[in-house]
Amino acid sequence: MSAISDRARDFWDRISPRERRLVMIAAIAVPITIAIWLGLAIRDGLVAMEQRNEKTRKALTVLSDLRARGDTGRPKGDDVVAMMGTEPLSLATYLDNAAKKAGFTLKSTSPHPAVPRNGFVTNSVSCTLDDLSIEQLKTFLMEVEQGSKVVAVTHIDLRRDFRDKAKLDVNLEVSTYSKEPPAKTEGSSSEKKGS
Repeated sequence: MSAISDRARDFWDRISPRERRLVMIAAIAVPITIAIWLGLAIRDGLVAMEQRNEKTRKALTVLSDLRARGDTGRPKGDDVVAMMGTEPLSLATYLDNAAKKAGFTLKSTSPHPAVPRNGFVTNSVSCTLDDLSIEQLKTFLMEVEQGSKVVAVTHIDLRRDFRDKAKLDVNLEVSTYSKEPPAKTEGSSSEKKGS
């Protein structure tokens, strides 16, 4: 400890009065500068946090307002689950009609087995579309997606035709959803057999 103080005293004695003033100014200015910089950094962080909190408050206010209003803001015919039936839509016919509106003929479709899950049944069909223009594909996809609320394109893979760069080759999967039909109880079927 005494060695450090001796070195500091030797350094102080060796420097000129002008350099001593500069050291004193630096000894005062550096901590003040660091304190100001830290204060501004903390203030910026608090301001950013307050802005995020204000956005969150506004979002929560909107959500509570929507919750208080309930379903009155939605159109009555917009509930897809309520209008969904237990019979699935015929995807082959649906896709064929969409292809006709887009100006081409759908050659073939390959259906997938129905998948029941959580009270709903998903029916899917894969199809390959060759030599389509971008406009035809756009019209076809719009017809598929907007024609029925229970139909959606669930997978699409497209690439340019290597012979004609203006044409596209598309593989896609389209799915339709329906409610699972109510299960027939064994008691009612055994009563019918007995009578």
